[in-house]
Amino acid sequence: MKKKGIKLFLTATLTALGLAQLSSFLVEKYLVQYQSREVLPFLYLTHVRNDGGIFGLFQGSGAVFSVLSIVFLGILVYYVTKEKNLRLFEYLCYGLILGGGLSNITDRLVYGSVIDFIDVRGIPGWEYIFNTADVMIHVGIWPLILFTLFMVFREAPKKEAKPAGNR
Repeated sequence: MKKKGIKLFLTATLTALGLAQLSSFLVEKYLVQYQSREVLPFLYLTHVRNDGGIFGLFQGSGAVFSVLSIVFLGILVYYVTKEKNLRLFEYLCYGLILGGGLSNITDRLVYGSVIDFIDVRGIPGWEYIFNTADVMIHVGIWPLILFTLFMVFREAPKKEAKPAGNR
């Protein structure tokens, strides 16, 4: 199972990295910065640059986020290769996270900042533009979080109900 899991992890990593880098390349090539193109009434492709962190916070700190990302992703790879009890879907999820993270680092190295372009409009309070790498990271993280919560609640000790008359 470990060998099959590592293959799935590497395949997911390379697929996420490849798709995210292809999308960054295409946005860089066909959309000038700040240009928008409507795909659907609520979905636009808008070329913006992010030299900060998540949701564009801490602009100008790209180098710091690159170093932190490299450390985090190194720890992730170490964990995946050493942990003996991972399920196949966990290898998949961790691969998507690694591929997305590597793509954002690659954007910083190749383009000087992360290329964001997925612009969802019409959601009150939502003004964020993100990229394919961010999608891969979220598609990897959320199932892991939900699975962990499910396991925690499933394994939590059940309190025995006391009869109503014995208070």
